[in-house]
Amino acid sequence: MKRHSAHPSAAPAALFVLALLLGTLAVPFTGRAAAADGPTVAVSPREAGTGGSTTVTGRGWRPRALLTLLICGQNMIGGTDSCANSDGRAVTTGADGTFRRKLPVVDPPKPCPCVVHVATVTGDAAAADVAFRVAGHPVKPLPTERTGGERLSVLSARLDGSSGPLTWFGAPPRRTLVVTVANLGSTPARDPVFRVGASHGVFAPSWEERQWRGTLEPGKKAQVKLAVELSAGAHGDYVVSLKYGRTLLVEQPWTVGRPWGVTFFWILLCVVIPAAVFRIGMAVVDKVRPRPAVSAAPARTAPTRRRARDATPLPWFTPDTLPGPQTQHPSAPSENNRPTPKGST
Repeated sequence: MKRHSAHPSAAPAALFVLALLLGTLAVPFTGRAAAADGPTVAVSPREAGTGGSTTVTGRGWRPRALLTLLICGQNMIGGTDSCANSDGRAVTTGADGTFRRKLPVVDPPKPCPCVVHVATVTGDAAAADVAFRVAGHPVKPLPTERTGGERLSVLSARLDGSSGPLTWFGAPPRRTLVVTVANLGSTPARDPVFRVGASHGVFAPSWEERQWRGTLEPGKKAQVKLAVELSAGAHGDYVVSLKYGRTLLVEQPWTVGRPWGVTFFWILLCVVIPAAVFRIGMAVVDKVRPRPAVSAAPARTAPTRRRARDATPLPWFTPDTLPGPQTQHPSAPSENNRPTPKGST
């Protein structure tokens, strides 16, 4: 009986230890999942009046990141214009991406519902909001979202890209207009359509529409890249302009080099074609010109004339003094006048 009664008491103890172990192991995984979902923010208490304070805590942020803490009205749908910017606080996250900071409670410029807005100051943009009630501050319904309330502004602009070998021979020059655009309005800009144009001298720009895919929330900024292309053979000083609606956002100068390859090609063409025509004309003339009649006696060639000239005696060699057998003196006996030896007939 004692042996059988020991089993029921041992089983609950084993289950309790196993549940405690699983609960202990589940805590780190829960924290990791929360961090993977992005930065989070919490406040305590969730309601306080003007002059009080609330403690803001966060986790899942980038380590050693500088953050700003603001109390905003209307759920911050109007951007930072609806926040108490002068009474905000700054905090730097720890090595584990967490922070803890007290925030004084003040009345935001817009009515509630209110939020505590936390955002990064430098580096990759990240933000998070948490609901907060300012005691005694008026509460009004949120304004209905209307179109046309966005107001875009360019913070910086540049032209990226370079000319390739084909541009040197008259191909259309191409660049990428990179602008940092901020939405200063009260409504988000969804898939905004920009107008890009390039002007040269006194001529007006020819506008082309470029749509950027994305949503730019109020108070946010984003980098927009738009392609710009000129006509073939374009060169000189140009101005690239960017418009949103009727508002001119930015003008960026662009100096395009002359396509010297085209000039070299025309110079080469002007030299080669006349030379080719001249050669063809000379070949035709050589074919159609009349030939002289051929005589019976062969013409003396240059080597023959040279040999004949070499055979002519020099002027100081007269016929009497030409090299040859020695002539006898007149007083010398000739062969016929030589005396006959005796005894010969």
